[in-house]
Amino acid sequence: MPYNRGPMSVHQFSHSTIDGADKSLADFAGQALLIVNVASQCGLTPHYAGMQALHARYSDRGFSVLGFPCNQFGAQEPGTEQQIKQFCETRFGVTFPMFAKLEVNGAGRHPLYAWLTGQATQPDPSGDIKWNFAKFVINPRGEVVARFAPTVTPDDPALIAAIEGVLPG
Repeated sequence: MPYNRGPMSVHQFSHSTIDGADKSLADFAGQALLIVNVASQCGLTPHYAGMQALHARYSDRGFSVLGFPCNQFGAQEPGTEQQIKQFCETRFGVTFPMFAKLEVNGAGRHPLYAWLTGQATQPDPSGDIKWNFAKFVINPRGEVVARFAPTVTPDDPALIAAIEGVLPG
């Protein structure tokens, strides 16, 4: 029997939505995804606008952005889930799925991020998340195909090419 190396796709994880409902990432099977750890009080917070633009541009082609708030970098996501949701909707018109706060590094790291950060990735390598807005491009099978540094903007041609390269159909 082969050795079980743990989850082989993001579809094997779940987390609470920003509204408190348990959500399996298997619900996104067959879609291309951009998974991002987000924060409301960061210098990179304007990335929300670009992420929403990507979501709007490609959602009808089987793509979704998934936002995971995290307060581990400079305490830049101190609010409650309700405050985060209201901020994202009113300030940036966010309609993509948002999840409850989680930790992306350290002893309390969520299993999803333990798996994501353990994948061999390019152009940003595997290992701990460096800051808010690290971006993971996921193919419809739930595999990581690219990882981009927090400072890479949502309209960066390399990020767009990675997303377009995994759109279903």
